[in-house]
Amino acid sequence: MKKLEQKYLERLSDLYPTIAAASTEIINLEAILNLPKGTEHFLTDIHGEYEAFAHVLKNGSGSVRRKIDDVFGNRLSVRDKQALASLVYYPKERMEIVKRTESNMEDWYKINLFRLIELSKRSASKYTRSKVRKALPKDFAYVIEELITEKADMTDKESYYNKIISTIIRIGSAEEFICEISELIQRLVVDHLHIVGDIYDRGPGPHIIMDTLMSYHSVDVQWGNHDVLWMGAAAGQRGCIANVIRICARYGNLDILEDGYGINLLPLATYALRVYGEDPCTCFALKGTQRPEKEERELNLRLHKAISIIQFKVEGQIIARNPQFHLESRNLLGCIDYEKGTIRIGDAEYELLDKNFPTVDPEHPYELTAEEEDIMERLEKAFLGCEKLQAHMRFLLVKGGLYKVYNNNLLYHGCVPLDENGELKTVELFGRRYRGRELYEALESYVRKGFFALDGMEKQRGQDMMWYIWLHPNSPLFGKDKMATFERYFLAEKETHVEKKNAYYHLLEDEEVVDRILKAFGLPLEGSHIVNGHVPVKRKNGENPVKCSGKVLVIDGGFSRAYQKETGIAGYTLIYNSFGLLLVAHDPFESKDQAVRKESDIHSETMIVKRVLERRLVGNTDVGRELREQVRDLENLLEAYRNGTITEKI
Repeated sequence: MKKLEQKYLERLSDLYPTIAAASTEIINLEAILNLPKGTEHFLTDIHGEYEAFAHVLKNGSGSVRRKIDDVFGNRLSVRDKQALASLVYYPKERMEIVKRTESNMEDWYKINLFRLIELSKRSASKYTRSKVRKALPKDFAYVIEELITEKADMTDKESYYNKIISTIIRIGSAEEFICEISELIQRLVVDHLHIVGDIYDRGPGPHIIMDTLMSYHSVDVQWGNHDVLWMGAAAGQRGCIANVIRICARYGNLDILEDGYGINLLPLATYALRVYGEDPCTCFALKGTQRPEKEERELNLRLHKAISIIQFKVEGQIIARNPQFHLESRNLLGCIDYEKGTIRIGDAEYELLDKNFPTVDPEHPYELTAEEEDIMERLEKAFLGCEKLQAHMRFLLVKGGLYKVYNNNLLYHGCVPLDENGELKTVELFGRRYRGRELYEALESYVRKGFFALDGMEKQRGQDMMWYIWLHPNSPLFGKDKMATFERYFLAEKETHVEKKNAYYHLLEDEEVVDRILKAFGLPLEGSHIVNGHVPVKRKNGENPVKCSGKVLVIDGGFSRAYQKETGIAGYTLIYNSFGLLLVAHDPFESKDQAVRKESDIHSETMIVKRVLERRLVGNTDVGRELREQVRDLENLLEAYRNGTITEKI
């Protein structure tokens, strides 16, 4: 052990070759430990709603406005504060509008530059100069650093800074400078972003959201069930591919596939029109879209039905090759009496709303026709060959996982599978049994195998497990007894549509159960929280996102427009800053155009979930623990220098 420690210290001495260098770094790290902790921003269930997501990202769930209130207090009117916030969010667009009516742009530039500089100073105050310097825009780094690190003892500072500002305006760089410093403020107001699942499906812009996240300064992602579905599709898993296309068709978002990712749907569309051209496909009406174009709507209906039938066939094949999934009861194509147009489920027989199954062989209901097989082969190659999609999925693999423990908060999407007694449910996967954290880690391992395993069987298992995670009753990202897709399309009887939730959802107020979950993931019972996405909180029905006396925070309030009639709001987000936890409820976002023209923000209500008695410092965080370990190592290096075990490298 001592030899290993000696080798480690020798390697460390390469970075800090002298007593002075090691001492300086210790002083630096100790100082950082006493800075206020950075602000964490939690979002979940974005579901492709890019404009609302982008706005919440820009305003930091109200963090920018709170910072403006802190800095300017009563010095600015409410109207001026609103105008300044809008400038920070949309600097380029706001300046284009201002120029149409403002007679003295030079004064306007000067006033707003000074306000933005003052705001950026306060935003940068909780970071080291080194960290701020790394965040500075390349083109204006030196000038911005001069302006936001004002020297208090400088007797002629007023004229000095005035000259900088006037020169920026005189040489025609004011607008570019305002854009850069506005983005810097957005960057500094939020230190780290957590996405607690479901970037994909329903809304029109998940690919744009992914592009934004890939350029974000600090982010992690807890995969949601819809994200894992897209990951499975990108890995070539046919059940996932069919589900992805079906959901895009259902919500009128096939543009995501065709324009966003360049997936060619023409063979599928041509097939759908030929096979279902005379079929009204009334059971496959679009949801959550107001597209008026009749021809496009008609095509969507037929494509929707075509891919749904293919999906049910493909899923039957997955179930057949994975008997350990125990999903035989979901093989419903084999339960249909095609002559009578009825289906038997359990002991009951139901009449089908749609009785036209021209491509299903009653004797072999899960066999694809030759044309369907050709379509799936093409789609599989298209998903595997799409560079943009593969880049997005690799980002999710690098930055994401099924859960995360961060600063005594446990983040996950969905539920921890429990039995009715509130005990961690034991789940068998390919002959091995798992529960709690071990189940999450096993499932995550299979997801990664689905992309990277060299062994063919393990890779196939990994890909099929992504489909399992999407819809299996034992999946922590689904947590219901069945996915009633077939029943919702084909049966009028509402009782067949019911998907019974895992016991987790009605036990969230039981502190003993919540503590059991926290303990299973290695968290202390005092001061820890669960941050949970997946199930929209129906605020209009009186539901509360704060469960178990604040130990559980369910922050899916319905970003997706498809949910907002049910929830009454447009999403919850969470802020964890040095003063505590703030839960923010957002009203629906009109549009970027409205926000720019009217200088409107998303109306949000902020609830203090937890306020700390003493301001939380970096030293109280996970990063702080890592820094303390570095300090200990450096102190050991200092001792080695001083006792002659290691020689300085002068």
